[in-house]
Amino acid sequence: MAKTVLNTTNAPGAVGPYVQGIRAGELVVCSGQLGIDPATGKMPDTVAEQAHCSMKNLGAILAEAGCGYGDIIKTTIFLTDMADFAVVNEIYKSYFDGSFPARSCVQVAKLPLGGLVEVECMAVAP
Repeated sequence: MAKTVLNTTNAPGAVGPYVQGIRAGELVVCSGQLGIDPATGKMPDTVAEQAHCSMKNLGAILAEAGCGYGDIIKTTIFLTDMADFAVVNEIYKSYFDGSFPARSCVQVAKLPLGGLVEVECMAVAP
């Protein structure tokens, strides 16, 4: 099975030695996306703004693979403060049509660049 590196300018570039995503056959795996605004290269101040940016960044990478949010089968959300769970959950939920993927959400001590939220996913290409 051939693997294709996914790369789009509509999402921030990797901040380390990894790629935005990989497509291997029908499987699409997106690296964790911080809440960086690709237009400015900066991270907004609030967890709500960062969560929207994280989800939009995933959407841009998925689009590069010919997918959308409805094709996601698994996500993992990383939060630096579990007190932000309700806010992030409402934003996350707004990107789906009610048919949700499997998901994990964990609190971590720190995220790169001082981020408050990071989201990664796996999808199946149509």
